[in-house]
Amino acid sequence: MTDLISRGEARLQAMAQPEGEIAAATHTLVVGPYLARGADGAHPTRSAQARLEEAVGLAAAIELDVVRSLGVSLAKIRPSTYLGKGRVEEIAGLIRAEEIGLVVMDCALSPVQQRNLEKEWGAKVIDRTGLILEIFGRRASTREGTLQVEHAHLAYQRSRLVRSWTHLERQRGGFGFLGGPGETQIEADRRMIQERMTRIERDLDAVTRTRGLHRQSRARVPYPIVALVGYTNAGKSTLFNALTKAQVVAQDMLFATLDPTARATKLPHGETVILSDTVGFISDLPTSLIAAFRATLEDVIEADILLHVRDVSHVDTEAQAEDVGAVLRELGIEDAADRVIEVWNKADLLDEAERTRLLNLSRKGDGAQRNDRDSAAPVLVSALTGEGLAALTGRIEARIARARSTFAVVLPPEDGAALNWLYENAEVLDRRMEEGGTLHLAIRIAPEKEPRFLNRFGAARRLTRAE
Repeated sequence: MTDLISRGEARLQAMAQPEGEIAAATHTLVVGPYLARGADGAHPTRSAQARLEEAVGLAAAIELDVVRSLGVSLAKIRPSTYLGKGRVEEIAGLIRAEEIGLVVMDCALSPVQQRNLEKEWGAKVIDRTGLILEIFGRRASTREGTLQVEHAHLAYQRSRLVRSWTHLERQRGGFGFLGGPGETQIEADRRMIQERMTRIERDLDAVTRTRGLHRQSRARVPYPIVALVGYTNAGKSTLFNALTKAQVVAQDMLFATLDPTARATKLPHGETVILSDTVGFISDLPTSLIAAFRATLEDVIEADILLHVRDVSHVDTEAQAEDVGAVLRELGIEDAADRVIEVWNKADLLDEAERTRLLNLSRKGDGAQRNDRDSAAPVLVSALTGEGLAALTGRIEARIARARSTFAVVLPPEDGAALNWLYENAEVLDRRMEEGGTLHLAIRIAPEKEPRFLNRFGAARRLTRAE
């Protein structure tokens, strides 16, 4: 029995391995089947060409050999094959001519649609969800990230273990998209999948408890959390590196960052914050992945400030921003406007006229800040060149200050311990010494430290109250 379990575990592990070598040698066709009008009759906000280019970029992120891409305009979705019969036949001819082994459909296919297309085309077919899961499987490096991806991947594949894989030449296991379970293995694989998912859920519960302990530890030395969110490849990791002097992987590639990274960093006026880099969002992100990565995105959910990083050089920047908002709502962040700072990144890629226009909008925000009012206007930056980073850190400081009270404190010259306490626990905004050595200080303090401050400095005079 033990030997049987070991063989089953070995098979399951083999099924879960990414198939990079196979993928790189397989001719791939990317098909973008996009409805001309949405369910409400309106035209889509994102152009078909941009959507197709993004799908090709997703395929390139795992080094697929994309030999052709094809956009298909649809009037309606066909229940059996998603595409119309004529299109299916046309693509079948293209597949034979180009010796295509894998077709990526940039849409969500039902198991029935996926099976039928594979029969018609004689090639492996994956949809957008399967492709994103494969990317996440390649990129996860932490234990938590690996477990989350594997759980989502297993749940996805479980619904696709059906008795229709025999037309494929490769009758071996594979959770990578080029494999398929053999006829006699389907029930055993389904059982192993469920058992493995149960074990992963237990492991994730333990990881979640550990993360909870880490949050409690951090709460004892509370710093504001500043989380970077945004569409994938918007430049979040480059901005994170620029603000923290860290070396997080930053590449011009979709989903270059998957596992979250957090660093403590000091702002120009001495305030310490926790800056958190997170996985990029994307349109039509599988719901299973949002649920799986909910624990990973706790820094986003609990953040004091969200930096919504946008690639303003991208043709679909507005649509991408809407997609990010949709994912935030999925995470339960219904109204985050009061803690979001919009960061318009990649200013170095703009032409001069557009750069000037956006810079003027950004400067309006700076003007509001000088009047001691935090503005919702965006900040134009280039994380690559450093342009605008001073304005961004200033906006972060202003947003933090809005939630803090300021006080005037008078200290006798001999009370060095009190002065040291203030420097360790508050921001000293102004310091003035009288001729006899008496110190007059203006300080700003976090709400959670305010009770201890008032207990120690009962004579302090409140200057401003936190909003």
